[in-house]
Amino acid sequence: MRRGTFTIGNLQLSTASTGTGRTCLFLHGLCGEAGQPAEVFPHDCGWQCVTLECRGHGQSDCGDITNLSIRRFADDVAAFTASLDGPPPVIGGISMGAAIALRLAVTSPNSFCGLVLARPAWVDQPAPETLAPHRQIAACLAEHAPVEALRRFRDSASAKAVATESPDNLASLLGFFTRQPIDQTRALLATIGNDGPGVRRQDIAALAMPALIIGTDRDAVHPLAMAHELATLIPTSQFVQITSKSENKDSYVVEFRQALRRFLKEI
Repeated sequence: MRRGTFTIGNLQLSTASTGTGRTCLFLHGLCGEAGQPAEVFPHDCGWQCVTLECRGHGQSDCGDITNLSIRRFADDVAAFTASLDGPPPVIGGISMGAAIALRLAVTSPNSFCGLVLARPAWVDQPAPETLAPHRQIAACLAEHAPVEALRRFRDSASAKAVATESPDNLASLLGFFTRQPIDQTRALLATIGNDGPGVRRQDIAALAMPALIIGTDRDAVHPLAMAHELATLIPTSQFVQITSKSENKDSYVVEFRQALRRFLKEI
């Protein structure tokens, strides 16, 4: 993985890229980092996977924790996109990254040649109910030390419900309690958990660029119905359902790469 930096104001944001060829700007999820999109990106497909790690994520500076939002992250990615050479990239992302990509596709459609929304956690509305566990964890961390907050969350009804439906989601949720710095993690969960892409359904429906929507079942945070809804809204989209991480992580990665490869070759 090739590393670099992109400066915005007094902040250094980390960039990462793998592969060679045209640029697919592929964004990570909440509290994730560049390794997440790189893992599922197809190799030797004539495209490179480029990721700007959002403020407070990966190796990027965080800055003011009150200035964290999907809009802020999208503005950073827009500035980074403007600095790139070559033809317009594909914009895409996983989970929170998908929300950022959707916002950019709506607000700057001429800057991108395609859109990938993988395991989306939002359509157009903020604070979806599926992100209630993230908000619950933020509240626990605000009131208790991480060890006690973890115990209380693990014993909660919401944690037990997620464990039954999608064990992979639960593993990610429990990982938040040890993610450092803990104050940044708490701020991200609270702020982004209550946020949304800030776009209207009619603007999503007006998108004209080629789009790929990837969804899975057994995913409490990224419900399959949400991916179907976006695929129905975007008239130029194609929908692919792949094996969930809770079912088989290896199959998830292989099928994700296959879906991306097909889409990028069509572009």
